[in-house]
Amino acid sequence: MKKITSIIVFTGIISLAAFNQTTQITKVFISVDMEGIAGVVHWEEVSRNGKDYDYFRELMTDETNAAIEAALEAGAEEILVRDSHGSARNIIPTLLHEKARLLRDWSGGYKSMMEGIDESFDAVIFIGYHAKAGTPDSPLAHTMNGNIKDISINGISMPEAGINALIAGMYDVPVVFLSGDVAICQQATDLFGEIETIAVKEGFGNASLNLHPAVARQKIREGVLKALTELDKYKPYTLPSPYSMVLQLNTDDLQGNKEIYPGAEKTGKGEFTFKSNDLLEILKAFYQMR
Repeated sequence: MKKITSIIVFTGIISLAAFNQTTQITKVFISVDMEGIAGVVHWEEVSRNGKDYDYFRELMTDETNAAIEAALEAGAEEILVRDSHGSARNIIPTLLHEKARLLRDWSGGYKSMMEGIDESFDAVIFIGYHAKAGTPDSPLAHTMNGNIKDISINGISMPEAGINALIAGMYDVPVVFLSGDVAICQQATDLFGEIETIAVKEGFGNASLNLHPAVARQKIREGVLKALTELDKYKPYTLPSPYSMVLQLNTDDLQGNKEIYPGAEKTGKGEFTFKSNDLLEILKAFYQMR
C-alpha cells in the first residue's frame, strides 16, 4: 500500500490531502464534450459558426486542464485527451496543459469519442458531457446526432456516456468521473452505480443555471482527484452477452448514404434491431447506422 500526501492550491487557499490507494495511477484517458461545459446554454455556443464559440471552446479547454491537473496530482504519468465534440477540433492546443497529449479530428472508427483508449489505461474521465436525447430540463440533451431518439443495449437506454463506458469496459478500464449538467450526472450514477460526478449546471426548461467557470473548474479538480485516489472502488462498465441493440430514429429511415448494417432488421417505424454475441459488432452497427 502506498501512502501519498499532496498539497492542493485553489485560488490562494491551501488544503492538505492525505490518502491511501493500492493502485498506482499511470495513465488517464479524458474524453471531452462541449454541451456540458459550465456556461454553455445554447446550440450556437457549441457551433463553429457561433459568434461566441471561441469563448466557450476556451472554457472547454479550461475545464479539461482542471481534470489534467488533478490527474497529475494523483500521480498520473501519461494523459491522453480526446476532443469529442462536433468537429473534434475544439480544444485549443496552445492553452491545453503541456503534459497532456491531444487527439483531434475523427478517424472514422467505431471508438469515436473514445478513440485512443486501450487496456494500458487505469481510468477514464468524462468532461463536459450531456444527457441523452429526450431528457427534460436538459437544454442540449441529445444522443450523437439530432436523428437519434434512443439507443438501448440489452434493454438499457444509453446516453453517450453509457456507450463510451462500454467501449472502455471492453479494455477493462473503469469510468471514474463525469462532469456536466444535473441530468447526465444522474443518468451516469443510475448506469454505473459507483462514479464521482460534478454537476456544473442545472436545466430549467430551455434555460440553464450555471456555476461560475472558476468554481466549476475547482469542483472538477477536487472531484477528479478524489476519484483517482479511490480508484479501487470503481469497476469497468460491462453488460452480459448476448447483446441486443435497438436504435430508434426520429425519421422513418436512415438518413443520407447510411445503410442498414448486415444482420440488422427494421423492426418498426424508425426502429432497427441488431443482435450479436460480440459487443464490437454491436458498436460497429450503431456507428454505421446512427
